[in-house]
Amino acid sequence: MKRILIVEDDQSIANLQRDYLELSGYSVKMVNNGTDGLTALKEEAFELVILDIMLPDIDGFEVLKTIREHDDIPVLLVSARAEEIYKVNGLGLGADDYITKPFSSGELVARVSAHLKKFERMKERFGKGMEGSSIQIRGLELQKDARRVFVNGNEVVLAQKEFDLLLFLVQYPNRVFGKEELFERIWGMDAMSDASTVTVHIARIREKIEETPSKPQYIGTVWGSGYRFMV
Repeated sequence: MKRILIVEDDQSIANLQRDYLELSGYSVKMVNNGTDGLTALKEEAFELVILDIMLPDIDGFEVLKTIREHDDIPVLLVSARAEEIYKVNGLGLGADDYITKPFSSGELVARVSAHLKKFERMKERFGKGMEGSSIQIRGLELQKDARRVFVNGNEVVLAQKEFDLLLFLVQYPNRVFGKEELFERIWGMDAMSDASTVTVHIARIREKIEETPSKPQYIGTVWGSGYRFMV
């Protein structure tokens, strides 16, 4: 039975979500604030999180940031805020979906089911490929220990940070990372440069691994948010 965590401070909404999910065969745990939500994720195993943005202690965006530091579990944001900026921020931070209140319980169950199936397919497709010293995705191969890259069997030479950046993105397929976060992850806080360095390195990587750099098949741009490795 798939376990769902609902982080929602409106008890009536949380109860309605729980009832429909349980009727659909899911096991549900409810908490009413972000702190308890993060604690539950540390102590228990869940397959998906339904996360409200407006919470009484930590807002949903901060909870999502913390989740994405160590977990790729599907996260569905729910909010009464329909403005595009909220959706862009949420998806840019790594949410898998954004649902605007009010929504039907049928829609919620359908989206939960769809994202769980998508996540299972991704794990099946890429789980074995991420193990060991080699990662192979379509025509791209990264040999982690040897720090070598091949495209359709032909080796391409990447600089040290280019390889580090590509490897990082590959290990989080479909997840969107902002330039600032990528800069901190790859170059570190003390690097003598700025986040524009990421843009330059992405362009260089595309020149080396993409058949048509202007129409990338591997590293995609999510306008206003950042970059993601497309699968």
